[in-house]
Amino acid sequence: MLTFNHGIKSPISSHSIKLLFRIVVTISIFAMILRSIDIGQVWKTLRQARFDLLLVALPLQFGSTTLSAYRWQLIMHNLNFGQSISFYWRSYFKASFFNQGLPTSIGGDALKVLDVAGQGFRKRDALYGVMLDRVTGLAALMWLNLVAYLFDPDLLPDPIYHLTLLVVVGSLVGFATVSYLKHLPWVDAYPQLQVIRTISERLHQAFLNNRILLIGSSLLIPVLAMLSVCMIGLALGLHYGLVTYFVIVPPAILLTIIPVSLAGWGIREGTLVALFSLIGADKAVILAMSILYGLMQIIVSLPGFIIYLSSRKHLL
Repeated sequence: MLTFNHGIKSPISSHSIKLLFRIVVTISIFAMILRSIDIGQVWKTLRQARFDLLLVALPLQFGSTTLSAYRWQLIMHNLNFGQSISFYWRSYFKASFFNQGLPTSIGGDALKVLDVAGQGFRKRDALYGVMLDRVTGLAALMWLNLVAYLFDPDLLPDPIYHLTLLVVVGSLVGFATVSYLKHLPWVDAYPQLQVIRTISERLHQAFLNNRILLIGSSLLIPVLAMLSVCMIGLALGLHYGLVTYFVIVPPAILLTIIPVSLAGWGIREGTLVALFSLIGADKAVILAMSILYGLMQIIVSLPGFIIYLSSRKHLL
């Protein structure tokens, strides 16, 4: 006899609804973008892309992802997790593939937490390490974005400039505030702030050792990524300097963190098209550039697919 428990929601149903929502949002955003862009022009731009420059962009993005795995290892070692660089490299690329190449309900960060927990650590402790790596990366990206603004403050119209600058400065102030909370004794009087207090303590611990390597790698990661985007832009006939990409692209990357579309698709394209069009760029070319960058991230994450298949075979 079949029985039904109406008090418990099916996790599969919940995940399916979230996935469907992200698919709908992604398609809707692309539909809105294409209302003002000729899809034929986008396809023509893609076909005329210089393959040699795309080949230059690929190892730059691969280097950025590889260095990200190294930074994660440094943070996790400082948090006393141990494990080899091979473990973190494999886990990071596998997570990147889940983020970029698979529209699944399991995010890359969750996969990294499970990988670390599988080595005998608590999931909560592993989550702190993953969160700190993510926050450190975003802080470095926003810091370089702020520096780029100083080099070219007149690139964007004043209202957009002030808005994006507010977001960037707010992000950096938030990072600095969290890092300083451990020094404030009154925080202990508020139990609801204990999670943030713990994050602050772990952040301090994460930078106790190898600080130069951590800061250096954190800054080099977005530099390599922006160089990759710049090469893609050159391949499509865009002749903007690296500072322009550092002003415009980081806000788009920041917005892709909002989990409402598939791997940030649509949000990244819409933001880049909107911002680059303010400086006179062809919308079709910018859309093509964003699509190529997204595809390049998928290609770079393919080692993670091989790693995932290999781990599945060992389990069978």
